[in-house]
Amino acid sequence: MGKTTTAVNFASVLARHGARVLLIDLDPQGNASTALGVDHHVDIPGTYDVLLGEKSLADVVVQSTDSANLFCVPATINLAGAEIELVNEERREYRLQAALQDYQQSAGFDYVFIDCPPSLGILTINALVAASEVLVPIQCEYYALEGLSQLLDTISRITDHLNPALTAKTIALTMYDVRTNLAQQVAEDVRSHFAADVLDAIIPRSVRISEAPSFGQSVMAYDPGSPGALSYAEAALEFAHRFGGGDGR
Repeated sequence: MGKTTTAVNFASVLARHGARVLLIDLDPQGNASTALGVDHHVDIPGTYDVLLGEKSLADVVVQSTDSANLFCVPATINLAGAEIELVNEERREYRLQAALQDYQQSAGFDYVFIDCPPSLGILTINALVAASEVLVPIQCEYYALEGLSQLLDTISRITDHLNPALTAKTIALTMYDVRTNLAQQVAEDVRSHFAADVLDAIIPRSVRISEAPSFGQSVMAYDPGSPGALSYAEAALEFAHRFGGGDGR
């Protein structure tokens, strides 16, 4: 649903506007790390080491090439094995929350974004337990509402059983193609069901947004004057204005 692209570009926009921002890459593919110019080969310490209790977040945070205010915890392919390695561990759902609480007390980030893997497993549950808010990018395509409903049901269960602080959600409409009736219909449907949660700014389908990660950059770094970059800037600043800083996890 454009989750990595949205996390990376929201983080980039807010950092470029003076906020101190951390992005935690929790996806074994490491695409967020790539987009922020952060090395994440197999020997690099990152989120895997934190979840396994072998490193603290302070040990693995690196500065992004995107902005002096933007930091990243890289993900390596080792994360793919974390699901199995954590299955019998105590409080396995709270590993990231505990690490982040300890680190945030001294680091003082204005926003912390956690980029999740595409499936619901122990990694995603760790992210939801550590977060106070969920940012949900929705592609304006078929099945969008069905997937959103399933996700919100999962979030509700996490709130009820593991993290009562997970009380807010923000929905961003992405991959919007003004030329298609389908995109317009999906946007209307999402707004009609979740009006209070949907950002006014809409992210268009954009070649520049798609190209940027292959150059190890956010679209804000790759082509800041492009319509896609300007749309992400508008959406991220609207998000910041709505919630007034603090944890953007």
